[in-house]
Amino acid sequence: MTDYRSMWTELGLDLEKHDILLGALPGMYEGIFLSQDDRPEGMAYFDFVIGEIHGLRVKELMDHKASGGKVIGLFCVFVPEDLILAAGAIPVGLCAGTQFSVPDAEEVLPRNTCALIKSSFGFKVGRTCPYVQASDFVIGETTCDGKKKMYEILAEYHPTYVMEVPNKKTPLGRELFLEELRSLKTKLETETGVTITAERLADATALVEAKRAALRRLHNIRKARPVPISGLDALLVTQIAFYDDPARFTEKVNNLCDELEGRIARGEGVASANAPRILVSGSPMAVPNWKLHRILEDSGATVIGEESCTGTRYFGSALAENDGTLAGQLKAIADRQLETHCACFTPNDERIEDVLTLAKDWQADGVVHYTLQFCHTFANEAVKIERALAGENIPLLRIETDYSDEDMGQIKNRVDAFLKMIRG
Repeated sequence: MTDYRSMWTELGLDLEKHDILLGALPGMYEGIFLSQDDRPEGMAYFDFVIGEIHGLRVKELMDHKASGGKVIGLFCVFVPEDLILAAGAIPVGLCAGTQFSVPDAEEVLPRNTCALIKSSFGFKVGRTCPYVQASDFVIGETTCDGKKKMYEILAEYHPTYVMEVPNKKTPLGRELFLEELRSLKTKLETETGVTITAERLADATALVEAKRAALRRLHNIRKARPVPISGLDALLVTQIAFYDDPARFTEKVNNLCDELEGRIARGEGVASANAPRILVSGSPMAVPNWKLHRILEDSGATVIGEESCTGTRYFGSALAENDGTLAGQLKAIADRQLETHCACFTPNDERIEDVLTLAKDWQADGVVHYTLQFCHTFANEAVKIERALAGENIPLLRIETDYSDEDMGQIKNRVDAFLKMIRG
């Protein structure tokens, strides 16, 4: 195995803490993923990516920086990756899903902050994430009060730029967001020294759209009965999409889909065709947050989709045709991003329709609405989701949790009762 310690030292990581983090990952990953039966062969690439999670990809980023390029961290799907790529920079998702970094964050942030915010911030202040350290600056956004106030504090530790996301999708809100993209374009050009032209943006968008199309293809494959891939593996693929090389990632996802379509043609699946089909909806699940999917599938269910930022909200919409000018492309990108039906919007009937459509079209037997503790936007919106599903006689289980393992037994009991009700 390649020795990356000199690179980690150059990045200023706390090597003692970092060793503990990386030491825990292989055993956890083996127990959750590699222990699954009849996994697709195409998952070997994604296993490799996780095995090199702080190694090869980070080296690629450092090589890019050494050649004069920039690396830019982001925390939200509202930040358009194609705009960053058009500036010759590499976008890297920084949201974190582990309890490991939460104690470092709680030395600064209030304890009653959602785990995603604390975990992401903790990786910076604890100096245990090479992706944060490698980024020249990070882009935040105003999708929730907790995140936007965290960004103010994060700016004391790392260069931070915050873009506005409107609360309403009115004509005024849409114009505000488009203006924010124009400002972001100027920021990127200033930081990278690269002028974003219509041609550069079109090439970058083609790369991003290919990746999103590959993820949609994988998502549509999960309609099959029996499902040819576990929910755990499908979630992992989407999580890796946020930081892997987009062209390479797209090729590997399409190769995986070729294999899965062959399985479907042969009637092969990773679970019984009669296993309860569960749609997961709600808060995003960043690496290595696999708790809920693990519990559901260990309990005999199969997760057939995610209505989340690590699911359909990331790849669900495609860029509309436009006139190809720089202004026209920016407008189309703004419209595409605002098709992300996040709970930050009010009103947000589109997300309710998304959940209903996914539950029906993917033949879900039930929906699990997953909310991180102190994530008030998704917790409150679950009320309307539950009412809408009840109107269609689709059962819903509301789970509110954090990144610790302390409540796994309790969640397991509730999941078992939910699945028993579905089977009954």
